[in-house]
Amino acid sequence: MKASAIIVAAGSGQRLGRVVPKAFVKIGDRSMLSYSLRTVAEVSAVEEVVIAAPAEMEKAARTEADTAGVKLPVKITAGGAERQDSVRIALALTSAAAEVVIVHDAARPFADAALFAACIAAAERCGGGIAATAVSDTLKRGAGDGTIAATVARAGLWRAETPQAFQRQLLMAAHDRATREKISATDDSDLVEQIGGRVELVEHRTINLKITTPADLALAELLAGK
Repeated sequence: MKASAIIVAAGSGQRLGRVVPKAFVKIGDRSMLSYSLRTVAEVSAVEEVVIAAPAEMEKAARTEADTAGVKLPVKITAGGAERQDSVRIALALTSAAAEVVIVHDAARPFADAALFAACIAAAERCGGGIAATAVSDTLKRGAGDGTIAATVARAGLWRAETPQAFQRQLLMAAHDRATREKISATDDSDLVEQIGGRVELVEHRTINLKITTPADLALAELLAGK
């Protein structure tokens, strides 16, 4: 199984209150991007990496890849206005020899190699596989005035995460349709589902924190310190 990895690293650091783009913010002495690069390099099926970086940060992304000691071929491109655009741009650069493409957000620096491998295996089995966690909190639907409109049953609900892996042709078809029909989605799995693709939920019990706010970053620094 040959796989290409896309690391989405084009987001801004505004919600973190940083001037530096999010993927280049450091946790300890390493950037978020560095964490993902080192992990991807440990996945035996991955034969290349494509980084979608902020515009004018391509050189900095290359430095991160070199510093991380990644021996795989690394392609770097400027991302788009939205995450979906960044994935589409990076996807076009993946090798035609790749059977699977695995997409990961640099904002989830603690995803481990075993999770990447499990998602790739799921994609090989049924078309797609995404890291996911069963919802354990009680869910409420809000009304327009800020009060509770309803309590939502959590049975069968999952939080979608990355990495997300898909057979390359399936993911390309999903993005092609989204471009033609101006469909927007917050993750690639949604686009694949919309063209009838089967996607497996890859449950895990590892730390896969998404860093969005200063509180998330503080927690990540504590975890990295341990």
